[in-house]
Amino acid sequence: MTSTMTGSVTNAADQQDLRDNMFPVDREIEVDQCEVEGEIPPGLRGMFVRNGPNPMFEPIGKYHMFDGDGMLHGVAFADGKASYRNRWIRSRGLQAEVKLGRAAYPGLSDVMNFPSPDLVGDAGPVKNPANTHIVRHAVRLLALWEQGLPTEIAPDLGTVGEWDFAGELKGAMTAHPRIDPRTGEMFFFAYNFFPPFLVYYVVDAAGKLIKRVELDLPAPIMMHDMLITEDYSVFMDSPIVFDMEALSTGGSMVQWKQENGTRIGVMPRMGDADSIRWFEVPTSHVQHFWNAWQDGNRVEITGCRFEQVDFGIETEASDKESGIGEAGGVPARYWVDLDSGDAGSEFFDDEMGEFCRINDDYTGIKSDKLYMSGFTRPGARGGDFDTIVKYDQATDTRTKWYSGDSGHIGENVFAPDPDGSAEDDGWIVNSSHDSATGQSEVLVLDARDIEAGPIARVQVPQRMPFGFHANWFPASE
Repeated sequence: MTSTMTGSVTNAADQQDLRDNMFPVDREIEVDQCEVEGEIPPGLRGMFVRNGPNPMFEPIGKYHMFDGDGMLHGVAFADGKASYRNRWIRSRGLQAEVKLGRAAYPGLSDVMNFPSPDLVGDAGPVKNPANTHIVRHAVRLLALWEQGLPTEIAPDLGTVGEWDFAGELKGAMTAHPRIDPRTGEMFFFAYNFFPPFLVYYVVDAAGKLIKRVELDLPAPIMMHDMLITEDYSVFMDSPIVFDMEALSTGGSMVQWKQENGTRIGVMPRMGDADSIRWFEVPTSHVQHFWNAWQDGNRVEITGCRFEQVDFGIETEASDKESGIGEAGGVPARYWVDLDSGDAGSEFFDDEMGEFCRINDDYTGIKSDKLYMSGFTRPGARGGDFDTIVKYDQATDTRTKWYSGDSGHIGENVFAPDPDGSAEDDGWIVNSSHDSATGQSEVLVLDARDIEAGPIARVQVPQRMPFGFHANWFPASE
């Protein structure tokens, strides 16, 4: 099956975030049985879904990877076989553009230039591309973009529409909620350009939004991820600030303010605004965390630490090219002692990487096995990962698998073995692309033995452009 929906991007302006394998595909397809090199484990049953930007139309002005229309690539595994489908997320904004036959929404480079209602109707002044992540909670699949409502996705990856938790969510939802596998609750936040700068939410296991708390911050910041432990929710207030004054004079609206410092906030999961406690740590930023857990009165945190961040979000007035520039963070631990008030951070490796993932069954409790997308080739820029890295904190060891001189990988996703019991009993599933051959694949590795490399390679029947986050959805759920 091939969809009648087709894209028309040419990258006539030769923009960085549309070059090479960041160039979008122009169609949706389905293939019932993909070619497989190796053997798919019988216990691997479910769907791997990767979200990412795939603009349908030639962008207006400078294009940044964060701007592109969301596209889902899904590989379903069953009975040792694999099928593939991809779907654009049909946001209200994209549907308005389809009617026009061209782009109507400027991206981050001209963020205050809203399209006229005469052009986009009731689609709204800001397009929600839903291009960052996809999660499942209380039966619903939700595609996420952190400045808009979640978008509900059907099991066949079709778009249902924006979901506001039965009218209870009035603002945005982060792209990185945390779901407690033991209680079924989901925890998330929204950051805002204007007060309240941070709002915290709790959704019960049935999908009902049951708590909303406005949290006071000294400045509007970009907060991408959060954490939970068994008793607490954890936030990082870092120096990535939205600077509207800089934007008004032609500068980037996202500025690193070293003087603001970094704090970790800890509050009871069902606490109120007065219950949060802030602890100063070395000035830094974590875009993605692995996990947090309690060790007595200490909260332990793992993530990839940046000493400074530049997302490459440039305005039309800037003479700089827009596009992702940072290579990655460095694996680090943070800690907070709730009794003494002591807090700090230290690196536990010097390898750069990002896209921190664990076995999600260990969310909020101690986890020893950490997976990261890393770099082996020199000179890599943000997102150009080529190496799967595994840390075992119990044995203080690092193992890795390199995808080769023309290999590129995405985010590691842990798929548990339904018959397993150990933390790493399962498989790592990841997307890959070979820039020499043009072939895209979905890889399956034994999570216990990353160095052995893929035990199965699913040949994806079209190119998968580089994207953002992925997830594994077991067939049993």
